[in-house]
Amino acid sequence: MLDANTTPPPITRRTAYRAPEWLVPAIALGFDLDPAVTRVAARLEVVRARDDAGPLRLDGDGLVPVSVRVDGIETDRWSLEHGALVIALDGAAHVIETEVDIAPERNTQLMGLYASGGLLCTQCEAEGFRRITFFPDRPDILSRYRVRMTADKTRYPVLLANGDPVAAGDLEGGRHWAEWRDPFPKPCYLFALVAGDLMANRGKFTTMSGREVSLGIWVRARDLAKTDHALAALKIAMKWDEDVYGREYDLDVFNIVAVDDFNFGAMENKGLNIFNSRYILADPDTATDYDFDAISAVVAHEYFHNWSGNRVTCRDWFQLSLKEGFTVYRDQCFSADQGSAAVKRIEDVRSLRAAQFPEDAGPLAHPVRPESYIEISNFYTATIYNKGAEVIRMIATMLGAEKFRAGTDHYFAQFDGTAATCEDFVASMEAASGIDLNQFRRWYSQAGTPRVSATIDHDPSARRAVLTLAQTLAETPGGGERLPMVLPIRVKLFGAGSGRAQSDDRLILLTQARQSETFEDVDEPPLLSINRQFSAPVIVETGRTASELGRLSACDDDPFARYEAMQQLMLDTLVARIVGGNPDHDAVIAAVRETLGHPDLDPAFIAEAVLLPSESFIGDQLPIVDPDAVFAARQALRRYLGRALEQEWRAAHARAAAMGAFEYTPEAKGLRRLKTVALGYIAASGVADAPDIAFRQFEAADNMTDRQGALATLASGTSDLRVAALDIFYNRYADNALVLDKWFSTQALSSRDDTLDTVIELARHRDFTLANPNRARALVGAFSVNQRAFHRTDGRGYAFVADQLIALDRINPQTAARLLPPLGQWSRFTPDRAAMMRAELERILAVPGLSRDSFEQASKSLNG
Repeated sequence: MLDANTTPPPITRRTAYRAPEWLVPAIALGFDLDPAVTRVAARLEVVRARDDAGPLRLDGDGLVPVSVRVDGIETDRWSLEHGALVIALDGAAHVIETEVDIAPERNTQLMGLYASGGLLCTQCEAEGFRRITFFPDRPDILSRYRVRMTADKTRYPVLLANGDPVAAGDLEGGRHWAEWRDPFPKPCYLFALVAGDLMANRGKFTTMSGREVSLGIWVRARDLAKTDHALAALKIAMKWDEDVYGREYDLDVFNIVAVDDFNFGAMENKGLNIFNSRYILADPDTATDYDFDAISAVVAHEYFHNWSGNRVTCRDWFQLSLKEGFTVYRDQCFSADQGSAAVKRIEDVRSLRAAQFPEDAGPLAHPVRPESYIEISNFYTATIYNKGAEVIRMIATMLGAEKFRAGTDHYFAQFDGTAATCEDFVASMEAASGIDLNQFRRWYSQAGTPRVSATIDHDPSARRAVLTLAQTLAETPGGGERLPMVLPIRVKLFGAGSGRAQSDDRLILLTQARQSETFEDVDEPPLLSINRQFSAPVIVETGRTASELGRLSACDDDPFARYEAMQQLMLDTLVARIVGGNPDHDAVIAAVRETLGHPDLDPAFIAEAVLLPSESFIGDQLPIVDPDAVFAARQALRRYLGRALEQEWRAAHARAAAMGAFEYTPEAKGLRRLKTVALGYIAASGVADAPDIAFRQFEAADNMTDRQGALATLASGTSDLRVAALDIFYNRYADNALVLDKWFSTQALSSRDDTLDTVIELARHRDFTLANPNRARALVGAFSVNQRAFHRTDGRGYAFVADQLIALDRINPQTAARLLPPLGQWSRFTPDRAAMMRAELERILAVPGLSRDSFEQASKSLNG
């Protein structure tokens, strides 16, 4: 923790990397487990790795040695320096033994070994292992682990760790022991241990070489029935990774444990994944379609890490996107293969634009491979994950499927069992494909979102069209030269009159600041379909008219480009209304009517296409954001669409309502999605029976998707049915923490005038606690992205969030820091709001004992 009068914490820089002075080929750990005091005994085999190696430095955080031995002899040749254990050693190889006592039940940071809901469990990424025992806590130290645990058998009948089980037995006094061994060298951030009263949903998987793997999803007994979907997803992911990447699982067991208190979504610890329970537990009554999809994606993501993260790990934390960006790309492709690839791409791009584009445009902008950090936990960002995935996708697009697969095979073969870099990955792609990616490497070193302007000139007599593209990259914190990027831009031309294709689907590699592309045999004035499939993570400016966008939304044969045309038409209309222009509501209504009535379109795609852009994304198009003006414009367009197409919305809602009992299929998911979107437009129209329609959907629902969709609609309204629905929902699910999170977040996201007052009361609710990250995110996190309520003109929204973050920082700095960025967007808003947001950041920075996590986020946000 920082004192207000102390100097800022040190900065770690990528250029300061040095290879380890000492290696630890093997480690044996002994745990005498107890929530109050756990004794940890560690035996490290250390080897001098460099001739200039100094004393052995073993990182520690809050640890005090009970004993220190070198080669079996107690020694006093050690000291503690900034928490680390420093031992003077003379030889080339030694055995170091230490013992420490830790207190899991007092560990509110949820890093290291901690207690959660009667379990003892670990989280070590990025630097949590140093809170368990003294060790060189860096990802390029790879060790083979052997772990022995002892615990009370009644309280902790199940003892799990990485790798494969070796032996187990009973001890006197009602205790027992278990031993596990992981034969694969791994960094300490992948260490895992779980002890508790758990039951397993067990399964088997036969690998492509014929090995049988024992699978287990471990949960509390009451949750066992909600694990079938996760287990099925795991098996599908294991088969998919074999088929698509040739990657086979390598241990005899694969276990997943669900815990209630977790800072992340899940953790890929070798052979023992630990999951936030929200990404494991699901049944139709308690989980939405989004939840089911997210469980499949996260289970796949963590499993895929077995190769892209575990077998090949990252050399240092600046290379974090090496494992995360690549693995996000893999899980996105997996999810696309399980349902609608078009809808999945739309969802991924929406997430990128909602989280990563603002990050790139704000004070916390950083490259995919950062240059420096104060607290590495702050760099688990949308840039590292989502933009990192887009970087991998662009490589795959440029190389093609066959060469990309050859590149990944080369990468896995060459770097298996090592700690690699982003450069190693790119070099593998070059080696396998023969394609020069030298300029493309700028994606790893330059922050910011490129902007591409596109103009097209048509010569009817020559039947020729010339497309001119230009790219720019705005300045970001940290400065540096802004050099042209490599942008794979997929384009196609359609006839403005006929809607028929006037060109092939063409991939243009935009490598210069400005370049042109010629299309022959273009008979009609062309409509430009650009950045098809969202082939590059850029902002495109085309100047296309409302009529052109409306035509493309009806005729484009690329689903993403079709969706994009509709969204751009809506955005242009909304921005025109906000800035006092001439909004073309009729063009939007006509385009939405065309899409709604199209007989060949997937209902899931229709639902995505007809949704208005979010308030935050609308604000991103403006130089200075007035949230009230944005809200008013969006509500007005929703009302226009609701009233003009009332019968179409009612018909769409009725069709979906008649589909019968719950099924988790792509078609059924699409109908449910469209059902709730239609309900939202019916409510926006202001018709008198809208609350009754919503309440009937709420009461009749046989699944959480329909129930929560109706509740969200009612929660933003003024009907008395709103209170009744919220009470019914709470009473039904009061004992289910994950569903209760939905109750909190639904109210925090309401567009009502009194949302802040409601949220303040909810923060005093007996079921609210900042100690649980899910609950903190459900209320404080959800409220902070509610543009209208958070950005109230009186500043009370900012003060509420700052108060909560200050309190949360004392409990869990990591979670507090991750909820801070909305305040850091102050420069984007009107001067009065900007001043109040800055004041709250200054208040946070003035708090005595502020964590490094929050200090870094708040100071960068303020100074940016």
